[in-house]
Amino acid sequence: MTKESFKSGFVSIIGRPNVGKSTFLNRVIGQKIAIMSDKPQTTRNKVQGVLTTDTSQTIFIDTPGIHKPKHKLGDFMMKVAQNTLKEVDIILFMINAAEGYGKGDEFIIERLKGLTTPVFLIVNKIDQIHPDELLLLIDEYRARYPFKEIIPISALEGNNIDTLLNQIEHYLPEGPQFYPSDQVTDHPERFIISELIREKVLHLTREEIPHSIAVSIDSIKERENGSVYVSATIVVERDSQKGIVIGKRGSLLKEIGKRARADIEALLGSSVYLELWVKVQKDWRNKMSQLRDFGFKEDEY
Repeated sequence: MTKESFKSGFVSIIGRPNVGKSTFLNRVIGQKIAIMSDKPQTTRNKVQGVLTTDTSQTIFIDTPGIHKPKHKLGDFMMKVAQNTLKEVDIILFMINAAEGYGKGDEFIIERLKGLTTPVFLIVNKIDQIHPDELLLLIDEYRARYPFKEIIPISALEGNNIDTLLNQIEHYLPEGPQFYPSDQVTDHPERFIISELIREKVLHLTREEIPHSIAVSIDSIKERENGSVYVSATIVVERDSQKGIVIGKRGSLLKEIGKRARADIEALLGSSVYLELWVKVQKDWRNKMSQLRDFGFKEDEY
């Protein structure tokens, strides 16, 4: 393929919470850049993953799951997801095959109407349903929107991912290479490290904690021996949540640190000393000044 016919573009991944958007992005990029959790609304910012081949460069945007907002943070997450629809070359509308059609999907489809952007229906988690059910499900969605392509996949198992990537490249416009070939995300390491720590808190805590936490990176320093020192603060909204995150005699915080350190070392390619603190900032999700501190910008509203 000649240099002039190189393709590039932006692809938004949208869908209800917990349909597997981050799992798909990490599978395609080949390493963890978006955190994964079985709890909905895990993704808060646009996470850009970059996939470069000899013939194309695709910039994937993993958006927060579309849901009914309950606070300013929820408003921010919703607007981030909806604004990306106007900025991209292709939209991947991902659904969970095991859940079927729901009100959240209806809400999304209403926002797709009137767009000229090609929309693919991506039916994820096909390993969880019978093929006959899959065909009925596809018919139901096809009747509601004129999707350019309908592609069943399993992001977890890797089924049909190559087929999807080929179709994406087919629809991408000719364009330049925006990022170096070895770059997989446009997020700074600081952001990814904070997300890796937050992921471990999501995995290890109960229902009342997940959406009440944020993680700020206080310091990242390279030491003389080549290791990296990272200091981070886990922010919660209530004193009772602080006790839960720390755990009995600090046991849970220690486990969070142990798991996060392993991922951070894999990211940085060096040994890491991770120091974690826990701080209470009451009702931070409804305070714009604190949302700004955690990277949520008003100009993205």
